[in-house]
Amino acid sequence: QVQLVESGGGLAQAGGSLRLSCAASGRTFSSYAMGWFRRAPGKEREFVASISRSGEGTYYAGSVKGRFTISRDNAKNTVYLQMNSLKPEDTAVYYCAAEQAPGVVVGNDYDYWGQGTQVTVSS
Repeated sequence: QVQLVESGGGLAQAGGSLRLSCAASGRTFSSYAMGWFRRAPGKEREFVASISRSGEGTYYAGSVKGRFTISRDNAKNTVYLQMNSLKPEDTAVYYCAAEQAPGVVVGNDYDYWGQGTQVTVSS
């Protein structure tokens, strides 16, 4: 069982930056691939980024590639999402997720999910 708690959301201006964190419970964090997803108002949840359990592999949705960076610190049981050059269309609730797998996991095949953190980008 893995429990995930996101933090770092808030209000940012277009062109600004935010860094999200996701703290995981348990002693096997390094066994899990991690992902970030988001759900905008009136839209379905969408994949944002994934990182392999070692941190060596990453994968991004086209809409955020070049602007967002996913990283992890296995010693701190934490995964991060650095968001730069924010746009109003990045406004959403952001969720982190965990899946026991070696490589990146693209799509919704994650076993564990956090409660989400709100990100609002003003124009």
